[in-house]
Amino acid sequence: MCDDEIHPGAIDYDVAVSRRFFSVAGLAAASFVGGSAHAAGAVVEKDVDIKTPDGMADAALFYPSGKGSWPAVLIWTDIFGLRPAFRDMGKRLAAQGYVVLVPNPFYRKGRAATLATNLDFSKPDDRAKLMALAGTIGAPNAAESDAPAFLGFLDSLPQTDKTKKAGVQGYCMGGALSFRAAAALPARIGAVGSFHGGNGLVTAGPTSPHLLIAKSTASYVVCQAQNDDKAQPTLKDTLKAAFAEAKRPASVEVFAADHGWCVPGNAVYNEAEAERAWAELSALYKKALV
Repeated sequence: MCDDEIHPGAIDYDVAVSRRFFSVAGLAAASFVGGSAHAAGAVVEKDVDIKTPDGMADAALFYPSGKGSWPAVLIWTDIFGLRPAFRDMGKRLAAQGYVVLVPNPFYRKGRAATLATNLDFSKPDDRAKLMALAGTIGAPNAAESDAPAFLGFLDSLPQTDKTKKAGVQGYCMGGALSFRAAAALPARIGAVGSFHGGNGLVTAGPTSPHLLIAKSTASYVVCQAQNDDKAQPTLKDTLKAAFAEAKRPASVEVFAADHGWCVPGNAVYNEAEAERAWAELSALYKKALV
């Protein structure tokens, strides 16, 4: 969903937001990893480059420090791309016991550091630039070709436990990309999280994400925004019907927050509802990534 009447617009991520995010992260990690959580400072962070069929993708990699191996997770960003907020999300998830990759989804247009991601979606010129970036990943089969490359990279790492299923999660446009990844890699991906995915999850096209659910073997958590739901009140019912028909375990819920609420720094960031969504995702991964 990238409707200028619904999208949060500009982003403003500061140090105070990051500190609050990690103060909650420590509690969440202790809850979901049996009390043996890794502190945020005990997470290894690396910038990596990954070869794909379309070029070289830059990405951020995170995993717990020390010896061991952990399930893999791929994070698709929203339309504003790879930035500090998503790096912090990667660190937080790694602290819970996962090997996490956050790619620059727009690598076909340039590296994350060179792309102007601090744009305001409500401004026509900025919106046009963002939509041009989104078009590079929305092209036919782009996500389907990227996902195997990204999961292949994760599986090449000694830190990844390849005996366990992988997870994939996405925000805004990343929700649809997560559905596509799960359909492209049904034997590998065991859990999908979509957060304020909006109308991108159900389209009129023959390859609409909701039509790909039957190709996956994953369990799903779908957290929709209240203003997305108001704009398309039947979308959640279409999703629920698709999950039921495919016999895939799924939770589809409308949260009391607006599109973009899960990402710290977004104008509509809602900490309480974002933490509730994070808890649902953490519970899904704990159950499904086995």
